[in-house]
Amino acid sequence: MFNELSLGAQTGADMYDIIIIGAGITGCFIAREMSRYQCKIAVVDAENDVANGATMANSAIVHAGYDPEEGSLKARFNVRGSRMYEEICRELGTEYIRTSAYVAACSAEEVEKLEELYQNAVRRGIPVAYVSTEEARKEEPALSDHVVKVMELPTTAIIYPWETATALMEEAVINGCDLFLANKVTSIIKDNGGYQVKTNRQMFVGKLVINAAGVYADQIYQMAAGKKIFTIKARKGEYYVLDRSDNPLVKRVIYPIPSASGKGVLAVPTTHGNVLLGPNSVFTDDKEGNDTTREGLDYVRNQLMKTLRVFPANKVIRSFAGLRASGEQHDFIIEESDVCEGFFNVACIESPGLASAPAIAEYVVNELILPKYPWSVKESFKRREPLLRVNKMTPEEQNELVRMNPAYGRIVCRCEQVTEAEIVEAIRRPVGATTVKGVKKRVRPGMGRCQGGFCEPLVVEILARELGITPQEVLLDSEKSLLLTGETKEVGGEQG
Repeated sequence: MFNELSLGAQTGADMYDIIIIGAGITGCFIAREMSRYQCKIAVVDAENDVANGATMANSAIVHAGYDPEEGSLKARFNVRGSRMYEEICRELGTEYIRTSAYVAACSAEEVEKLEELYQNAVRRGIPVAYVSTEEARKEEPALSDHVVKVMELPTTAIIYPWETATALMEEAVINGCDLFLANKVTSIIKDNGGYQVKTNRQMFVGKLVINAAGVYADQIYQMAAGKKIFTIKARKGEYYVLDRSDNPLVKRVIYPIPSASGKGVLAVPTTHGNVLLGPNSVFTDDKEGNDTTREGLDYVRNQLMKTLRVFPANKVIRSFAGLRASGEQHDFIIEESDVCEGFFNVACIESPGLASAPAIAEYVVNELILPKYPWSVKESFKRREPLLRVNKMTPEEQNELVRMNPAYGRIVCRCEQVTEAEIVEAIRRPVGATTVKGVKKRVRPGMGRCQGGFCEPLVVEILARELGITPQEVLLDSEKSLLLTGETKEVGGEQG
């Protein structure tokens, strides 16, 4: 731990070796990796929870790495990251399913592009094969008649991104990392030997800063550098979510031929039995603009009809939008600043950012930080205990669990079969839920067909009880998202 930051000491600020700005999937991976070393780490995020930005709203695919431009950081880290995920998810006890993927060409021009992608995969050592359209339609009956050639990528996988990010941060926290949520960075000042990072709540002083702030990474860097060095634009992607089914629309990821704006409109099975359809790709000046639009969703629907036979509108249970951090150079920015020593940018992490995240963290820690700041490895690294999921247990296991704790027998969410005990555990964990959305992300009440119509009031009651607050103080998500404004019913002459 350093102690030479004179101004920081004078202000009484919390002092750290490393301050990570951003608790998305990339920031969480970096925090977990650095928590293996003898250094003091703070993770600071403006949101009320981890994984509330791009990690919250994406396709949840571990792409194999066939698509990014040759020689790019995207290509390098996507291929490496995709190969790391299965073991990492096994260690964390989080969902990882290798589904395979089809890339579907629908014209002679697209067939030419498909051959380029095939050669990319071969050069990068990615398992790949052509399959006949007859075989592809036998495997995926929803494939459109427009499809004329299909390439399969068998190592393509899906994860549950919020679960993975939360698990990563849990392991960072139990190994000594400090997490500060609802802390929006307002200024960064270069101090004697490090940086003062001021938020809306407090001051931090750190020797190093890692900027993993998503769509705001350009503004964070500008605070430190005193001028704008690069610009990030938010690229909006809108999605439909289909209801769970024993016979889902697709069993594997269905890609169209990608374009300059991205991988196109996809059909993606999820780890919990739903199917995602989307996204579109539209630049927006509003970095908070995660609303859906009729135009965007209509575009998704129309584009899907190129690769799929039907759009199952009767199966849609919700829609959502997410923002990706897109840079002018069309590649990741991962480097130590050449104007601010000890300030590391991990920026413009758009697709395939999720698939690349473990490899990005590996590179930042092992090739950028440790060669210059050689902290020693801790003697031991503590592991998290995965959340118990009752709906994945046998009846015998469920009965035994209920005998030990009757709250595991009280169903709160009927759609997803979530019990009271699971919600309580999600709140009490090291990186526990503090909002309705936080509970939803961890154990899924409200994710089903009724979208919280039955269970949300019960979740509010449990949150109020566990957090020691009134139901009126329970938040949906952000600090401004109160669900209740007061009591409305009078019982026995008194307001109740």
